[in-house]
Amino acid sequence: MSTQEAQRTRRAAESRAGASGAAPVDVEQAEAALVEHYPRLVRIAYLVLPPSLGRNRRVLTAHALVQRSLPRRRTAVGDGAAPGPGGAAGPGYAYVRGRVLRQALEAGLPLRRPARPRRAQLPPLLPMVWGLRLFPRSGGADELALDQRMAALSGAGRAACVLRGLERQDDAEVRRALAAAGVADPKAALAEADRIGADGGALLESPEFDPCSLQARPTDLMRRRQHVRAALAAGAAAVVCGALLGLPGGGWGPDGAAAPPYARNPVSEAALDPAKLRRVAPAAWQHSSRTDFSVWPARGGLAGDEALLRRALAVWARPGSRVRTSATPGTPPGPPMGPPQLLFAGGVDGARVVLFHDGLRAVRYAEPEEGAEAAALDFARTDGADTAASAALVVGRTHSNVRYLTAPWVREVTVRDLLLPDGGTRPLARDAAGVTAPMQSPAAAGRCRSWEVLEVRDGVAARVLTDLGELTPVRLTSGPPSGPADVAGRDALREWARTACLLPSVRALGVRSVNSWRFAEQELPGPGTGTAAWLCTRAETWRGPGSRVLTQFQAPAPASGPDGPLPTGVVAARVEDSPACGTREPHVLAGVLWRDPDDRWHVLAAGSPGVASLAVSGGVEGDASGRLLAVGAERGTRVDLTGRLEDGTRIDALR
Repeated sequence: MSTQEAQRTRRAAESRAGASGAAPVDVEQAEAALVEHYPRLVRIAYLVLPPSLGRNRRVLTAHALVQRSLPRRRTAVGDGAAPGPGGAAGPGYAYVRGRVLRQALEAGLPLRRPARPRRAQLPPLLPMVWGLRLFPRSGGADELALDQRMAALSGAGRAACVLRGLERQDDAEVRRALAAAGVADPKAALAEADRIGADGGALLESPEFDPCSLQARPTDLMRRRQHVRAALAAGAAAVVCGALLGLPGGGWGPDGAAAPPYARNPVSEAALDPAKLRRVAPAAWQHSSRTDFSVWPARGGLAGDEALLRRALAVWARPGSRVRTSATPGTPPGPPMGPPQLLFAGGVDGARVVLFHDGLRAVRYAEPEEGAEAAALDFARTDGADTAASAALVVGRTHSNVRYLTAPWVREVTVRDLLLPDGGTRPLARDAAGVTAPMQSPAAAGRCRSWEVLEVRDGVAARVLTDLGELTPVRLTSGPPSGPADVAGRDALREWARTACLLPSVRALGVRSVNSWRFAEQELPGPGTGTAAWLCTRAETWRGPGSRVLTQFQAPAPASGPDGPLPTGVVAARVEDSPACGTREPHVLAGVLWRDPDDRWHVLAAGSPGVASLAVSGGVEGDASGRLLAVGAERGTRVDLTGRLEDGTRIDALR
């Protein structure tokens, strides 16, 4: 066939496709849609895949299904391929989504011995991960309940729920898309999806169901070591594989979501006995020489429920495959060494929650009120906690809200929007057990439009605590490293109002406290430009290493008011594991390139107290006695900034 004949044939095919309501899709067009909408497509596959696969295999299978959904040649998308939300995704996205749906539904079909298995029913070859278990971040009680309801649906029902709730399609579009994906009875699938409800559909976009934002945990390290030794002794990998297949499975026994026991010894059995839990008297903290988690009394309406406590201890010791586990960096997630201390057991936002403390860690166990086949287990390191650091623990988290369990010595609890330093506080109610009413969590916000913090008063001071997505809230302070103080007063509140939106950079790092120190003030060049502030913000972790330090330049700003919060400071430098601004190295040097109102550029630099001189070189040359420097420069100028301390020691700028 000649080139002209081939072109005429192709145009005729496209004309027939257009006449039949089908849009032609090139491989390149489908690939562009797949790359652009990859996270959403993987989320769709993950939600439709059967939960029986387990979270790790669901994640890998979801990625595999999306990655092999490209067409091999130019094809057409018919009426069954409705566009995505807003209708702007185009036929490429519609085609790939249809392929993903079909494969995810096929993966949930039972394997028949006489029939040849389909590709989607087999474990994926790629992507492949060895030695790690991958799973999305744990959500709250609402997400856990939704996951259980989704698990009770058929594959077609889950697909209908996803198309309706995540893709915002009406019922007619859902029926066409399901029919195109091979569903025999789309109407029945829609009837199943009605069980989820509108609220459940809104939760499908939460991090709980995001297989592109993952947590990683090792597989059973002891078991892997045993397998290596067995392989060396036997000399054949087949023997090891046989031993693996013969290991006990993950059936559900009287211990709820716990895995089968792997060891029996008196010490371990004592740690798992609810009758041997340590319970502190309600007034013990009033006479103790220390006020920390060790003197928290056992509280909550379910503190006497031995069945719940036994399940919580068993899951802690042997978390099964349906237990969502999270741990702050540096926190060992293993079982208790002995009987732990009971802090709380009660109902919170549709879940039964138990809080333990073993001297090193705070542990939160949560299960849905209906059933105990699934659970969540959170670990947070708390060794060395003082009165301020043990003022509260997160007891419940639902979507964008958080509840705290406060210490028995906390007298009053209020909420403040840190972005509005002149906005005042509002009271936050607590029940008899010390559990607060829900408040907005900044850890779940996508944009920094507000930053609500918890203020607790214990008779000594008002502590400011913020949620960064972990079990222990983070204490905020202000002042020099030698004596940081609780955030109080207009100046400290205004500084934190311009710093709060930088806190997401230290989220999920096991942070214990964040101190913001105004180490210098500088009169800006030019008449009437005002005075700028230089701040050093240091985040300390519970484990010691992993601290984060950033320096800020805060130009003059008007007071907050009806026009909104104060502008966030400009980050001059950001470093990790640096002693700067800490008790070991209470010195810092930073610089920025700043433009004045007359459109002239300047290199500005400032050092902390104890810095005797500054110098810049490179794009511009200049020096100054003292700890402040301002040199005229051009836009985009790059310089090297150094200084000398009063004893002659050189100090370099943070980068």
